[in-house]
Amino acid sequence: MKKIIVTGGSGFIGSNLVNYLIKKKYYVINIDKLTYSSNTYQKKKLPSKNYKFFKCDINNKKKLSSILKRYKPVCIFNLAAETHVDRSIDSPFEFIHSNILGVFNVLEVIKNYNKKNKKVKLIHISTDEVYGDIKTKTSSEKYPYNPSSPYSASKASGDHLIKSYIRTYNVPAIITNCCNNYGPFQFPEKLIPKIISNILSNKPLPVYAKGQNLREWIYVNDHCDALYNIFKKGKIGESYNVGSNINLKNINIIKNILKIFKNKNFKVGKNVKIKFVKDRPGHDFRYSLNSKKIKKEIKWQSKTGITKGLKLTVEWYLNNSKFIATISKKLYVKRLGLKV
Repeated sequence: MKKIIVTGGSGFIGSNLVNYLIKKKYYVINIDKLTYSSNTYQKKKLPSKNYKFFKCDINNKKKLSSILKRYKPVCIFNLAAETHVDRSIDSPFEFIHSNILGVFNVLEVIKNYNKKNKKVKLIHISTDEVYGDIKTKTSSEKYPYNPSSPYSASKASGDHLIKSYIRTYNVPAIITNCCNNYGPFQFPEKLIPKIISNILSNKPLPVYAKGQNLREWIYVNDHCDALYNIFKKGKIGESYNVGSNINLKNINIIKNILKIFKNKNFKVGKNVKIKFVKDRPGHDFRYSLNSKKIKKEIKWQSKTGITKGLKLTVEWYLNNSKFIATISKKLYVKRLGLKV
Protein backbone atom coordinates (compact mmCIF):
# COMPACT_ATOMS: atom_id res chain seq x y z
CA MET A 1 0.00 0.00 0.00
CA LYS A 2 1.51 3.33 -1.11
CA LYS A 3 1.90 5.98 1.56
CA ILE A 4 1.03 9.68 1.45
CA ILE A 5 1.72 12.36 4.04
CA VAL A 6 -0.88 15.08 4.61
CA THR A 7 0.38 17.96 6.72
CA GLY A 8 -2.49 19.83 8.33
CA GLY A 9 -4.60 16.71 7.94
CA SER A 10 -6.75 17.67 10.92
CA GLY A 11 -7.81 20.96 9.34
CA PHE A 12 -10.91 21.49 7.22
CA ILE A 13 -9.59 20.63 3.77
CA GLY A 14 -7.02 18.25 5.25
CA SER A 15 -9.68 16.17 7.04
CA ASN A 16 -11.61 15.75 3.81
CA LEU A 17 -8.44 14.93 1.86
CA VAL A 18 -7.43 12.28 4.41
CA ASN A 19 -10.86 10.62 3.98
CA TYR A 20 -10.58 10.88 0.19
CA LEU A 21 -7.11 9.27 0.05
CA ILE A 22 -8.05 6.44 2.42
CA LYS A 23 -10.95 5.61 0.12
CA LYS A 24 -8.41 5.55 -2.73
CA LYS A 25 -6.56 2.79 -0.81
CA TYR A 26 -3.56 4.84 0.32
CA TYR A 27 -1.92 4.62 3.71
CA VAL A 28 -2.24 8.16 5.04
CA ILE A 29 0.09 9.77 7.58
CA ASN A 30 -1.48 12.88 9.09
CA ILE A 31 0.95 15.44 10.54
CA ASP A 32 -0.80 18.22 12.45
CA LYS A 33 0.10 20.34 15.47
CA LEU A 34 -3.59 20.56 16.47
CA THR A 35 -4.35 24.26 16.71
CA TYR A 36 -7.65 25.82 17.79
CA SER A 37 -9.39 24.94 14.50
CA SER A 38 -8.19 21.33 14.23
CA ASN A 39 -10.75 18.61 13.79
CA THR A 40 -10.65 15.77 16.31
CA TYR A 41 -14.27 14.84 15.65
CA GLN A 42 -13.48 12.27 12.96
CA LYS A 43 -10.43 10.78 14.71
CA LYS A 44 -12.15 7.66 16.09
CA LYS A 45 -13.86 6.98 12.76
CA LEU A 46 -10.65 6.55 10.75
CA PRO A 47 -9.38 2.99 10.12
CA SER A 48 -6.18 2.39 12.11
CA LYS A 49 -4.85 -0.13 9.60
CA ASN A 50 -4.19 2.50 6.94
CA TYR A 51 -4.00 5.73 8.93
CA LYS A 52 -1.39 7.15 11.29
CA PHE A 53 -1.44 10.44 13.17
CA PHE A 54 1.54 12.43 14.46
CA LYS A 55 1.11 15.55 16.53
CA CYS A 56 3.87 17.67 15.07
CA ASP A 57 4.54 21.25 13.98
CA ILE A 58 5.97 21.35 10.44
CA ASN A 59 8.68 23.58 11.89
CA ASN A 60 9.96 20.54 13.84
CA LYS A 61 12.63 19.55 11.32
CA LYS A 62 13.98 16.57 13.25
CA LYS A 63 10.60 14.89 13.75
CA LEU A 64 9.44 15.66 10.21
CA SER A 65 12.63 14.15 8.78
CA SER A 66 12.20 11.06 10.95
CA ILE A 67 8.63 10.50 9.75
CA LEU A 68 9.68 10.91 6.13
CA LYS A 69 12.54 8.41 6.46
CA ARG A 70 10.35 5.89 8.26
CA TYR A 71 7.35 5.89 5.92
CA LYS A 72 8.94 6.84 2.57
CA PRO A 73 5.78 8.36 1.07
CA VAL A 74 5.22 8.91 -2.64
CA CYS A 75 3.79 12.36 -1.99
CA ILE A 76 3.40 15.08 0.62
CA PHE A 77 0.30 17.26 0.45
CA ASN A 78 1.11 20.40 2.43
CA LEU A 79 -2.05 21.91 3.90
CA ALA A 80 -0.54 22.95 7.23
CA ALA A 81 -1.34 26.65 7.46
CA GLU A 82 -3.06 29.41 9.33
CA THR A 83 -5.94 30.48 7.09
CA HIS A 84 -8.35 32.97 8.69
CA VAL A 85 -7.83 36.48 7.32
CA ASP A 86 -9.40 38.16 10.36
CA ARG A 87 -6.97 36.38 12.70
CA SER A 88 -4.05 37.41 10.50
CA ILE A 89 -5.03 41.04 11.01
CA ASP A 90 -5.01 40.63 14.79
CA SER A 91 -2.07 38.19 15.13
CA PRO A 92 0.13 38.06 12.02
CA PHE A 93 3.06 36.28 13.71
CA GLU A 94 1.38 32.85 13.68
CA PHE A 95 0.87 33.23 9.93
CA ILE A 96 4.54 34.05 9.33
CA HIS A 97 5.56 31.10 11.52
CA SER A 98 3.36 28.49 9.80
CA ASN A 99 2.89 29.78 6.26
CA ILE A 100 6.44 30.99 5.57
CA LEU A 101 8.86 29.40 8.05
CA GLY A 102 6.85 26.17 8.01
CA VAL A 103 7.00 25.96 4.22
CA PHE A 104 10.74 26.69 4.33
CA ASN A 105 11.24 23.85 6.81
CA VAL A 106 9.20 21.38 4.70
CA LEU A 107 11.27 22.30 1.66
CA GLU A 108 14.55 21.82 3.55
CA VAL A 109 13.43 18.41 4.83
CA ILE A 110 12.38 17.28 1.35
CA LYS A 111 15.57 18.63 -0.22
CA ASN A 112 17.74 16.69 2.21
CA TYR A 113 15.59 13.54 2.02
CA ASN A 114 15.66 13.44 -1.78
CA LYS A 115 19.47 13.40 -1.84
CA LYS A 116 19.55 9.84 -0.52
CA ASN A 117 16.11 8.45 -1.28
CA LYS A 118 13.63 8.04 -4.08
CA LYS A 119 12.25 11.52 -4.61
CA VAL A 120 9.03 12.44 -2.86
CA LYS A 121 6.67 14.83 -4.65
CA LEU A 122 5.32 17.92 -2.88
CA ILE A 123 1.85 19.25 -3.64
CA HIS A 124 1.52 22.61 -1.90
CA ILE A 125 -1.98 23.95 -1.35
CA SER A 126 -2.13 27.73 -1.65
CA THR A 127 -5.01 30.15 -2.26
CA ASP A 128 -6.58 32.45 -4.84
CA GLU A 129 -6.08 35.30 -2.36
CA VAL A 130 -2.42 35.65 -3.39
CA TYR A 131 -3.67 37.36 -6.56
CA GLY A 132 -5.39 40.06 -4.54
CA ASP A 133 -8.49 42.02 -5.48
CA ILE A 134 -9.54 41.10 -9.04
CA LYS A 135 -11.52 44.07 -10.34
CA THR A 136 -12.52 42.52 -13.67
CA LYS A 137 -11.98 39.32 -15.65
CA THR A 138 -10.15 36.38 -14.01
CA SER A 139 -6.67 35.57 -12.67
CA SER A 140 -4.67 32.90 -14.50
CA GLU A 141 -1.55 31.19 -13.16
CA LYS A 142 0.52 33.94 -14.82
CA TYR A 143 -1.35 36.73 -13.05
CA PRO A 144 0.93 38.82 -10.78
CA TYR A 145 0.70 38.29 -7.03
CA ASN A 146 -0.81 41.23 -5.14
CA PRO A 147 -1.77 40.07 -1.62
CA SER A 148 -3.84 42.34 0.61
CA SER A 149 -3.69 40.77 4.09
CA PRO A 150 -0.99 39.23 6.30
CA TYR A 151 -2.62 35.88 5.52
CA SER A 152 -2.46 36.19 1.74
CA ALA A 153 1.00 37.75 1.93
CA SER A 154 2.27 34.80 3.97
CA LYS A 155 0.79 32.34 1.47
CA ALA A 156 2.32 34.27 -1.43
CA SER A 157 5.69 34.16 0.32
CA GLY A 158 5.39 30.40 0.70
CA ASP A 159 4.60 30.05 -3.00
CA HIS A 160 7.68 32.08 -3.95
CA LEU A 161 9.89 29.97 -1.69
CA ILE A 162 8.65 26.81 -3.36
CA LYS A 163 9.27 28.19 -6.84
CA SER A 164 12.84 29.07 -5.84
CA TYR A 165 13.47 25.56 -4.48
CA ILE A 166 12.10 24.02 -7.66
CA ARG A 167 14.54 26.04 -9.75
CA THR A 168 17.59 26.05 -7.46
CA TYR A 169 17.41 22.60 -5.84
CA ASN A 170 15.18 20.68 -8.26
CA VAL A 171 12.65 19.96 -5.52
CA PRO A 172 9.77 18.13 -7.28
CA ALA A 173 6.91 20.38 -6.29
CA ILE A 174 3.59 21.63 -7.65
CA ILE A 175 1.59 24.60 -6.34
CA THR A 176 -2.20 24.74 -6.37
CA ASN A 177 -4.23 27.92 -5.88
CA CYS A 178 -7.82 27.23 -4.96
CA CYS A 179 -10.91 29.37 -4.48
CA ASN A 180 -13.11 29.41 -1.34
CA ASN A 181 -13.90 25.92 -0.04
CA TYR A 182 -16.99 24.83 1.87
CA GLY A 183 -18.34 21.53 3.15
CA PRO A 184 -18.00 19.09 6.10
CA PHE A 185 -15.61 19.73 9.00
CA GLN A 186 -15.18 23.47 8.39
CA PHE A 187 -14.49 25.51 11.51
CA PRO A 188 -17.39 27.92 12.25
CA GLU A 189 -15.35 31.12 12.00
CA LYS A 190 -15.68 31.00 8.20
CA LEU A 191 -18.77 32.38 6.44
CA ILE A 192 -20.79 29.28 5.50
CA PRO A 193 -20.39 27.22 8.71
CA LYS A 194 -20.86 30.37 10.79
CA ILE A 195 -24.17 31.08 9.06
CA ILE A 196 -25.28 27.46 9.52
CA SER A 197 -24.20 27.47 13.18
CA ASN A 198 -26.01 30.74 13.88
CA ILE A 199 -29.22 29.51 12.25
CA LEU A 200 -29.07 26.39 14.41
CA SER A 201 -28.45 28.57 17.50
CA ASN A 202 -31.08 31.21 16.68
CA LYS A 203 -28.53 34.02 16.32
CA PRO A 204 -28.14 36.92 13.84
CA LEU A 205 -26.31 36.27 10.58
CA PRO A 206 -23.34 38.67 10.36
CA VAL A 207 -22.07 39.81 6.97
CA TYR A 208 -19.41 42.40 6.18
CA ALA A 209 -20.48 45.74 4.70
CA LYS A 210 -23.53 45.08 2.52
CA GLY A 211 -22.64 41.52 1.58
CA GLN A 212 -21.67 42.53 -1.97
CA ASN A 213 -18.19 40.97 -1.90
CA LEU A 214 -17.83 38.34 -4.63
CA ARG A 215 -16.20 34.97 -4.02
CA GLU A 216 -15.72 31.84 -6.10
CA TRP A 217 -16.93 28.73 -4.24
CA ILE A 218 -15.97 25.07 -4.54
CA TYR A 219 -17.30 22.07 -2.63
CA VAL A 220 -14.39 20.62 -0.67
CA ASN A 221 -14.71 17.08 -2.11
CA ASP A 222 -14.26 18.54 -5.60
CA HIS A 223 -11.08 20.25 -4.38
CA CYS A 224 -9.78 16.95 -2.98
CA ASP A 225 -10.49 15.29 -6.32
CA ALA A 226 -8.55 18.04 -8.09
CA LEU A 227 -5.57 17.61 -5.75
CA TYR A 228 -5.49 13.89 -6.37
CA ASN A 229 -5.61 14.37 -10.13
CA ILE A 230 -2.82 16.95 -9.94
CA PHE A 231 -0.75 14.46 -7.93
CA LYS A 232 -1.30 11.81 -10.61
CA LYS A 233 -1.10 13.96 -13.76
CA GLY A 234 0.37 17.34 -12.84
CA LYS A 235 3.69 18.57 -14.17
CA ILE A 236 6.51 19.25 -11.72
CA GLY A 237 7.30 22.95 -11.40
CA GLU A 238 3.85 24.10 -12.51
CA SER A 239 1.07 25.93 -10.71
CA TYR A 240 -2.59 25.05 -11.18
CA ASN A 241 -5.60 27.18 -10.34
CA VAL A 242 -8.45 25.11 -8.89
CA GLY A 243 -11.77 26.84 -9.40
CA SER A 244 -15.44 26.16 -10.05
CA ASN A 245 -16.53 29.23 -12.05
CA ILE A 246 -19.27 29.63 -9.42
CA ASN A 247 -19.10 33.27 -8.34
CA LEU A 248 -21.62 34.61 -5.85
CA LYS A 249 -22.05 37.59 -3.57
CA ASN A 250 -21.82 36.75 0.13
CA ILE A 251 -25.35 38.00 0.68
CA ASN A 252 -26.64 35.51 -1.89
CA ILE A 253 -24.80 32.64 -0.21
CA ILE A 254 -26.57 33.50 3.05
CA LYS A 255 -29.97 33.73 1.38
CA ASN A 256 -29.41 30.37 -0.33
CA ILE A 257 -28.58 28.72 3.00
CA LEU A 258 -31.69 30.20 4.61
CA LYS A 259 -33.78 28.87 1.74
CA ILE A 260 -32.36 25.35 2.21
CA PHE A 261 -33.28 25.38 5.90
CA LYS A 262 -36.81 26.58 5.16
CA ASN A 263 -37.25 23.93 2.44
CA LYS A 264 -36.38 21.35 5.08
CA ASN A 265 -39.19 22.72 7.25
CA PHE A 266 -36.62 23.82 9.82
CA LYS A 267 -38.16 26.30 12.24
CA VAL A 268 -35.91 29.33 11.87
CA GLY A 269 -35.77 31.36 15.11
CA LYS A 270 -36.88 34.97 15.37
CA ASN A 271 -33.32 36.16 16.01
CA VAL A 272 -32.07 34.72 12.72
CA LYS A 273 -31.80 37.90 10.65
CA ILE A 274 -29.09 39.22 8.36
CA LYS A 275 -26.96 41.74 10.24
CA PHE A 276 -24.53 43.98 8.40
CA VAL A 277 -21.33 44.56 10.39
CA LYS A 278 -18.31 46.81 10.01
CA ASP A 279 -16.01 45.68 7.20
CA ARG A 280 -12.53 44.36 7.97
CA PRO A 281 -9.43 46.38 6.96
CA GLY A 282 -8.10 45.73 3.46
CA HIS A 283 -11.04 43.53 2.52
CA ASP A 284 -10.76 42.34 -1.10
CA PHE A 285 -13.96 42.88 -3.04
CA ARG A 286 -13.67 40.15 -5.67
CA TYR A 287 -11.78 36.93 -6.40
CA SER A 288 -12.17 35.04 -9.65
CA LEU A 289 -9.93 32.28 -10.99
CA ASN A 290 -9.14 31.26 -14.53
CA SER A 291 -9.10 27.45 -14.33
CA LYS A 292 -8.65 26.64 -18.02
CA LYS A 293 -5.20 25.15 -17.44
CA ILE A 294 -6.30 22.36 -15.10
CA LYS A 295 -9.26 21.62 -17.36
CA LYS A 296 -7.05 21.37 -20.45
CA GLU A 297 -3.93 19.68 -19.04
CA ILE A 298 -5.35 17.53 -16.21
CA LYS A 299 -8.79 16.97 -17.73
CA TRP A 300 -10.43 18.00 -14.46
CA GLN A 301 -13.33 20.25 -13.62
CA SER A 302 -15.57 20.63 -10.58
CA LYS A 303 -18.77 18.60 -10.52
CA THR A 304 -20.81 19.95 -7.62
CA GLY A 305 -23.12 22.88 -8.25
CA ILE A 306 -23.67 25.45 -5.51
CA THR A 307 -27.26 24.39 -4.76
CA LYS A 308 -26.29 20.75 -4.33
CA GLY A 309 -23.10 21.59 -2.45
CA LEU A 310 -24.81 23.88 0.04
CA LYS A 311 -27.58 21.33 0.56
CA LEU A 312 -25.02 18.59 1.26
CA THR A 313 -23.20 20.92 3.66
CA VAL A 314 -26.32 21.90 5.59
CA GLU A 315 -27.35 18.24 5.83
CA TRP A 316 -23.89 17.27 7.13
CA TYR A 317 -24.01 19.87 9.91
CA LEU A 318 -27.57 18.81 10.82
CA ASN A 319 -26.47 15.15 10.99
CA ASN A 320 -23.24 15.94 12.85
CA SER A 321 -24.37 18.36 15.53
CA LYS A 322 -21.65 17.05 17.86
CA PHE A 323 -18.99 18.57 15.60
CA ILE A 324 -19.88 22.15 16.55
CA ALA A 325 -20.81 21.07 20.09
CA THR A 326 -17.20 19.94 20.65
CA ILE A 327 -15.86 23.42 19.78
CA SER A 328 -15.62 26.10 22.44
CA LYS A 329 -17.70 29.13 21.47
CA LYS A 330 -14.91 31.35 22.77
CA LEU A 331 -12.89 30.33 19.71
CA TYR A 332 -15.29 31.60 17.07
CA VAL A 333 -18.06 33.83 18.47
CA LYS A 334 -15.95 36.92 19.18
CA ARG A 335 -15.52 39.28 16.24
CA LEU A 336 -11.91 39.44 15.00
CA GLY A 337 -10.07 41.47 12.39
CA LEU A 338 -10.93 44.94 13.63
CA LYS A 339 -7.41 46.07 14.43
CA VAL A 340 -5.87 48.75 12.23
